[in-house]
Parts: sequence; structure tokens; C-alpha cells
Amino acid sequence: MLYIGCHLSSSKGYKHMGQEALSIGANTFQFFTRNPRGSKAKKMDIQDAQALVDLTRQHGFAPIIAHAPYTLNPCAADPQVREFAHLVMGEDLANLDYLPGVLYNVHPGNHVGQGVETGIQLVAELLNTSLRPQQHTLVLLETMSGKGTEVGSSFEEIAAILDRVELQDKMGVCLDTCHIYAAGYDIVNDLEDVLESFDKTIGLSRLKAVHLNDSLNPLASRKDRHTNIGQGTIGLEAMVNFINHPRLRHLPFCLETPGDLTVYAEEIRLLKDAFQA
Repeated sequence: MLYIGCHLSSSKGYKHMGQEALSIGANTFQFFTRNPRGSKAKKMDIQDAQALVDLTRQHGFAPIIAHAPYTLNPCAADPQVREFAHLVMGEDLANLDYLPGVLYNVHPGNHVGQGVETGIQLVAELLNTSLRPQQHTLVLLETMSGKGTEVGSSFEEIAAILDRVELQDKMGVCLDTCHIYAAGYDIVNDLEDVLESFDKTIGLSRLKAVHLNDSLNPLASRKDRHTNIGQGTIGLEAMVNFINHPRLRHLPFCLETPGDLTVYAEEIRLLKDAFQA
């Protein structure tokens, strides 16, 4: 079975997102834990959260993905920005305990001139002060495109963060196809080599989810511009190879492509038809 979904708005509640996912043929999805460009989170509705848990279990969903806001930058130069990152992650992880099995996706952030090594250390510090042994949520570091001063555009940088985390069993990775292609990993012509590199550097056992996006820009552009499946420089054939790869096909795939629910439904149908059951 292909576990495929898309990014949905949480404005109408958790159960509503699950119902929307079902309506477009999805069996997983992603949502922001709060306004992606803001700071405050809505008060947790425990009954609504339980309703979503019941719905996903009933319909055999893969793990869903909660995405941290873009404003969370654990390796910022400004101490107040780093303090905000600690606050947000603490609140989010406490709330997500009501959604057992959810994956919490986090961008490693931007070192803004401090250097990659400093950025790596600051991200690890956030994780070591935020993770709790009793939490139900797995935290995923997302692979990045390398624009600006982003940390995490190479497998080595992701591995360096993970190596510094104390609670290893609470960590994983989310691979973004657009991002790694923009960072220089040729998943079109050398998918096997890319996966082998990931496995040797990070470990494929740590890969827990995939953001499935085509790219507007070419290989190694270091530009983060998603486009619809089959309409970019990665192309449909490479996307189909990705979802059917024996070392990847069991993972939840989440679309972050432009468009509305109608577009998502079409892309989900396209990928399901291409999946080799």
C-alpha cells in the first residue's frame, strides 16, 4: 500500500483534517502546529485530538506529520530567537502527546553567519533540552536545500546533529525530494548512490517520512522552489521510482506542492496508479 497525503490546514480542527484527507484518497497528512509565520498556538482540544486518533486507526493511516513553524530557528545568532525556539518546541511536544505516533518535523534552521559547526551545536542543544524520555512523539530533522545559511543541506550535517543528541530513540529524519535535489543529490540519475550515501552517513533506519515534491530549479541550484509532481526538473519518472523503491515504499509520503484539495486529489490518484502493489 502507498501511504500518501498532503499538507492540510488545521484551522477547522484535527478530526476535520482527517476527514479531508479521506475525501481526497489520502491515508496520511501534514499540518502546522501553529501559524507557520507566527508564534501562538491554539489551545489543545483533547477531545478533537482523540477523534483524529480514532479516525486514523479506523482507516489504517500511516503516521501523520506535525510541522513546526518556520519561525522556529534553533541556531539563530539572537539569543531571544533561540529562546523562542525552545519555548515553541516545548509547547508543541507537550501538545503532540495527545496524538500518539505523530511525527514532529523541524527545520534545523539558519546559522546566520555563525558558521555551520556553531549551527549544528545549537540545534543539538535545543534537542537535548527539549526531548523527554516519556514523550510519544518522534522528532524529525528535515533535509534542506542549502539556500542562504541553512543548516542541514548535506547528509553529513544532519548526521552531525543526530550524533550529538542524547535521546537517540526520539529522533529521525524527513527527506524532502526537492530540497535534496537542490542541494546536489541527483535522485533522477543516481537514486541508488544517493540512498547508499544516506544509509552510510545517517542510516536509512532513521528515515521516517518523505516530503514528495518536484523542483522548479535544476540540480544543485540551492533554491527551495517546489512544484507539482511531474512538472519540474525532477520529473514524474523519478518520483515514481522513488515511491516504488524497496527501501522507501513503506514510508509515509507527503505532498507539499502548489494547489488546492482538487490538485492534491489528482496527484494522489496519479501516484497511487503508479505504485506497484
